[in-house]
Amino acid sequence: MPQDHRPAKSVRVLLAEDQGMMRGALALLLGLEADLEVVAQVASGDEIVGRALECRPDVALLDIELPGMTGLDAAAQLRDEVPDCRVLILTTFGRPGYLRRAMEAGAAGFLVKDGPVEDLAESIRKVLRGETVVDPALAAAALSAGPSPLTAREADVLRASADGATVSDMAARLHLSESTVRNYLSAAIGKTSTRNRAEALREARQQGWL
Repeated sequence: MPQDHRPAKSVRVLLAEDQGMMRGALALLLGLEADLEVVAQVASGDEIVGRALECRPDVALLDIELPGMTGLDAAAQLRDEVPDCRVLILTTFGRPGYLRRAMEAGAAGFLVKDGPVEDLAESIRKVLRGETVVDPALAAAALSAGPSPLTAREADVLRASADGATVSDMAARLHLSESTVRNYLSAAIGKTSTRNRAEALREARQQGWL
């Protein structure tokens, strides 16, 4: 059997990716790096913090769009509950709003999935050294785009509308009056320069504001 020539102290990595083939490929490729060890793999956002508390990774590599909790929400929880774990966001969607939200959640890096695995491995090492790693093109786009114009409540109401819920349904879900929900929807439609709540939701998602 070939010997594992890893250093005595490998970088412990938690990998969160809902697509099984992608998750397996990433784990395999990262495992080929002599100083990296994938110690946990999860398929949903709700599993991230619990597994991190169990295995204490040095770096958590998180997708954004996961079942249950998003990678961005999980990053914020990791910052509070596993502060020694550095977070690197790896996503298909290079949206300026996602980058800004990731940094606000305490992430140390943000990369898109189309880069070479060698760059990903080096980025893991960099964030562990205390550096911040961000895709250059995305960083420029985020600076030019500015922050989200939506308030937290306007964003909540747009999310609640995603499944075609009625105003009454949204009001009950968010513990708001129906008139308040309508006001938030109207404000969100205006701020996204769209014609209805479906277009507002689509635009907010495309910008990475939700």
